Amino acid sequence: MEELVRVIASSVGALTNPSKIHATFQSVAHSAISQNTVRQYLDYLEDAFMVQKAQRYDVKGRKYIGSPVKYYFEDVGLRNACLGFRQVEETHLMENIIYNELRYRGYAVDVGVVRNRTKDDSGKWISRSLEVDFVANHGSERTYIQSAVSLPDEEKIRQEKASLLSLRDSFQKIILVRDIVPNMQDQDGLRIMNVFDYLLK
Repeated sequence: MEELVRVIASSVGALTNPSKIHATFQSVAHSAISQNTVRQYLDYLEDAFMVQKAQRYDVKGRKYIGSPVKYYFEDVGLRNACLGFRQVEETHLMENIIYNELRYRGYAVDVGVVRNRTKDDSGKWISRSLEVDFVANHGSERTYIQSAVSLPDEEKIRQEKASLLSLRDSFQKIILVRDIVPNMQDQDGLRIMNVFDYLLK
């Protein structure tokens, strides 16, 4: 159980499932733990309010995708303590904090998937899946949120905006960044704002 908590803590914000975790135990720890036991332990951690599971949701297809899922810690301090304060990746921690804040505000939160068709350099149509970090629902209200520590150049901005621009509905779309930026709406209708402003307001 202790080892499982560390595995989950080190992969916050990454897609995983009991099968993947079981494979990690087998290859790294050479453990004989069964996949069913891993699944039960994950359920226990959720029941104890130590972690929360975010399901994947196909936004255009309007359906849930079973596996994999993302796990977030209810208390980021506990997550850091489990790892001895060694793995402090800002991107994952910021994502976990935003997830928790959305839950505190009463939103049901999923990880969004947008399937998109684009042409490659040769003009051939290719299908790809883009991820929306959070699809937050509160009654009939919905907000799409992307979490990015910074937007240093045009390529990164384009990357973060791609999934949001693939959504053709009129719900609010926000990119949260750690950089100090003015709270503004760009020409594509996306709101870009500082994560601290979002958390405080």
